[in-house]
Amino acid sequence: MDELKLLYGIENVHFDKLTTMLSGAYWTPGIHLEELRKAAENSAVVVSAFLNEDQIGFCRAVSDKTRFAYIMDVFVDERYRRRGVGLKMLKYLMANDELKTVYQWFLLTRYAHGFYKKLGFQDFSRPNDILEFPRTHNAR
Repeated sequence: MDELKLLYGIENVHFDKLTTMLSGAYWTPGIHLEELRKAAENSAVVVSAFLNEDQIGFCRAVSDKTRFAYIMDVFVDERYRRRGVGLKMLKYLMANDELKTVYQWFLLTRYAHGFYKKLGFQDFSRPNDILEFPRTHNAR
């Protein structure tokens, strides 16, 4: 694999390509560019992964930059999975200077528990403490 380049910042995101990639993910089916751009703009930190000039990965964190960070939209192009790209992106995200004091990191995943456990994530110790307020999401 060519040299992987990781970059912080919304200015580095190739939103057209990312929208195409994420619209097929189970958690964002059919996501529109405008929704993805707004979500990224309102995130504490975004990370993009590139091989040459081709964006092959993305992740972001929503955070108060002090106590908590919620990791979202971790995605690697199918052609580059199982090559360490996702782990490198997440380590880069979590090492960001703006997030260095954060001590509560959260994420939701349906299928990738083993992947996140490689980074030290654990099953939530108090699953009965979590509540959600579901709203009907307008169809994309």
